[in-house]
Amino acid sequence: MAKKTATIHAVIDNRRSRYDYTLHDTYDTGVILTGPEVKAVRSGQVSLKGSYVTLKDGELWLINASFSVIHTQPGEMTRTIETTPRKLLAKKKEIAELQTAKDTGLTIVPLSMTTRTRFIKVKIATAKGKKQYDKRETIKRRDLDREHGRAIASGK
Repeated sequence: MAKKTATIHAVIDNRRSRYDYTLHDTYDTGVILTGPEVKAVRSGQVSLKGSYVTLKDGELWLINASFSVIHTQPGEMTRTIETTPRKLLAKKKEIAELQTAKDTGLTIVPLSMTTRTRFIKVKIATAKGKKQYDKRETIKRRDLDREHGRAIASGK
């Protein structure tokens, strides 16, 4: 009987997206990557900060995601950061829904990139940008929840 090895599932989060945007509908999409880019994702060497999704000719494109790719030549190894656009894979119905959301003024942002299965998935969401006062209110609410949790934990 073959021995199963424990695999580490890389989850790359775009934590800034939840702070900067009010999120609406979420979608799971595939992504087209090259071999070195897949290796970078599986090792967690990806940053989604500042990235966004756009629609061109009925296709979804992930723009400005940073992949720290290792290039190996005989006798040397170099690491570069690549930010080229990558095509996202989604169903036609989902693309149509995203197109209507985009037409109504919403933004499409990537939330996370996961490797739970053999496929690499990007979770994207339609979102509306927050104003500065909305961000302050989010911080205030988070601090109050934290203090409330501490009070309950300490038994006061």
